[in-house]
Amino acid sequence: MTRVKICGITNLEDALEAVNNGYDSLGFIFADSPRRINIEAAEYILKALPPFINCVAVFMDENPAVIKSILKNCPFDTLQFHGEENPQILLQFKPHKKIIKSIRVKDEQSLDIIENYKEADAFLLDTYIKDVPGGTGQSFDWQIARTAKRYNRPIILSGGLNPDNINEAIKAVKPFAVDVSSGVEEHPGKKSRALMKDFITKIRGNNHYE
Repeated sequence: MTRVKICGITNLEDALEAVNNGYDSLGFIFADSPRRINIEAAEYILKALPPFINCVAVFMDENPAVIKSILKNCPFDTLQFHGEENPQILLQFKPHKKIIKSIRVKDEQSLDIIENYKEADAFLLDTYIKDVPGGTGQSFDWQIARTAKRYNRPIILSGGLNPDNINEAIKAVKPFAVDVSSGVEEHPGKKSRALMKDFITKIRGNNHYE
């Protein structure tokens, strides 16, 4: 079964709506983004969530001391590194946290970086757009994502996913998980109830690989 992560959670209403619709994982962005959340808001949301929900903190080239400070108040299950972090930084947080390393995919050569991050538990593939680190709303060549599976590591497909293309994406890539953000939003930072429900209904209703 394809796992489903919704990223860019900024408020409790959206978080609970995601949980009630069956999303497996919630992403909270602590990097420069219109979906950025502060420690206080994240702590408030995490305390209000029911058990068995995986919560992911997303960072980009952040000082490890800042990350450790956030984790004191916000017990995230998983850390996602979205920048050009030294692999040694990721090692500072294992084995206590699961690690996702994001890769901005421009071409097949973009995957070479996977060899440098052997400590990552999974790799999230997002669309490369110059000077736009994430949340582009644009997809990339899914054949490259299929190629990434040769590394025998869990692949999380991201970049431009929405209710209209998610079934095609899953059929093409057969990823471990998918990650959606702008594709289910009313505007940056505010999710659409209708789109959130439509997105996961499409997945759960057509989750058998052919």
